[in-house]
Amino acid sequence: MLQRASGLSRSEQKSTINKKTLTALHGSIFTVSMLFSSMCCAQSISFQQAEQSVLQDSYSTKANQALQQASQLEAEAVKGLGLPRVDLNVRAYAFHNELDIPFGAVKNNLEQSLSNGVNSKIDEWQNANPNIGDLSGLKDGLNQTIHNGVGLIPDESQVVLDDQVVRPTVSVMMPLYTGGLTSSAKEAANIKAQRSQLNTKQQQDVQRFELIQAYFNAQLQKQLLASSKFNFVSMKKHYGNALKLEQQGFISKGQRMQFEVARNNAERAFQNSEAGYKASLFQLNNLLQSSQINDLTTPLFVNSTQNLALNSLLKSFPEHSALIQKMQMDTQLAKANVKAQNAAKKPSLYAFGEYSLDDKQNWIVGVAARYNLFSGIDKNKNVQAAELQRYATELMTERTKQEIENIIYKSYSEVTTAQQSDQLLLQNMKAAQENLRIQELSFKEDMGTAAQVIDAQNALSGLKSETALNAYKYVMSLATLLQSHGSIAQFQTYINQPNTHYLR
Repeated sequence: MLQRASGLSRSEQKSTINKKTLTALHGSIFTVSMLFSSMCCAQSISFQQAEQSVLQDSYSTKANQALQQASQLEAEAVKGLGLPRVDLNVRAYAFHNELDIPFGAVKNNLEQSLSNGVNSKIDEWQNANPNIGDLSGLKDGLNQTIHNGVGLIPDESQVVLDDQVVRPTVSVMMPLYTGGLTSSAKEAANIKAQRSQLNTKQQQDVQRFELIQAYFNAQLQKQLLASSKFNFVSMKKHYGNALKLEQQGFISKGQRMQFEVARNNAERAFQNSEAGYKASLFQLNNLLQSSQINDLTTPLFVNSTQNLALNSLLKSFPEHSALIQKMQMDTQLAKANVKAQNAAKKPSLYAFGEYSLDDKQNWIVGVAARYNLFSGIDKNKNVQAAELQRYATELMTERTKQEIENIIYKSYSEVTTAQQSDQLLLQNMKAAQENLRIQELSFKEDMGTAAQVIDAQNALSGLKSETALNAYKYVMSLATLLQSHGSIAQFQTYINQPNTHYLR
């Protein structure tokens, strides 16, 4: 009857059960495999490992390495300034030229020369033969014949020249005196190459600061998440206890609802903290060009002792700060520009030569001097402008030093304040834990209120969050202090100092 009612035989029912079991088993295997793969892909990373990754593989690092190499190559490229310049030239050209050549003077000279020559010969012949008689008629006839013959020559002639030429030559030019322009160009290129190294150091310091901010912000969000989770779990426990007490008639519904509201608020805070923690992890993964980092092994910390001396930091930062050193090199560049502008006012002297590689083998050598009299540019004003730029860079360097001194002083004060606050917060933490225990006992014995328990629980949770925030403030103040001083590369040493409070 049961088989007919269900419409399935025992074998069919057994087959159906086996299929469901296999389906459930496959689902479990898939879930376990996904969990295992996620655990395998997850990565843990310390701050030191993260720093190495950023300084070696980040886009900014590679870009600055390329720029530094480019500046170095530019400096090497101008080392040969002042040496002879040798060029191979090939000129291929065709030309057409029409010339009008006058023959008037040539004709007169030719006629005069022929007439004088004939007259001279006739006179010699007559002198040698006095019996011949008068030969003046002969002279006139011959002179007329010469005149007529020369008259056949035109007074002018037009000559047309057409040709196509390919002329290879080798030319050499060597500057003998440029007024200091060559040395100024070399000096500027070398300064730029050194400045590019400071650019790389400064960029590395910026990357370290960004990493400190991202890494320890994730640790801060993790601590805030743990604090809000602790508060949420505690509020759930308080609510559960209140619910039982209400059912037993020991407390009113209003008191129970106070715990319910507190539990809901704690849950909302927990959700917000969880979202903040995920966002901070994403930012850190993005900075490290990864997507699998979810465990940070270097905790927030506060050094209990102060190893830095304010006066020493204020005196030594110009020697360590890449920014100040860059600005000092900007002043050197401005001085090199002053030299270049002064050199533009002076004459230049060059030696040159050219040798033709065709069959004619023509050549020319010489010395050329050039002094610009007018170009439309007031060179004196250019010199004055360069001097003002140099003066401005010196003033801006001093102003930047003032700003850095302010940052160092402020950061040092914040570091000291955070260290003091950490000790007080630890003391308050113990007092808050004891206060919560007392309020819970008082409430159970009907000697306290729900609000007192909730306030005590929130106070303890708030102290946990405040301790984490204070530790993050200490870390960032320390990073700002070291970066302003130019020694942020030493940040790692402060993590491993003795007498350090770690928030794990």
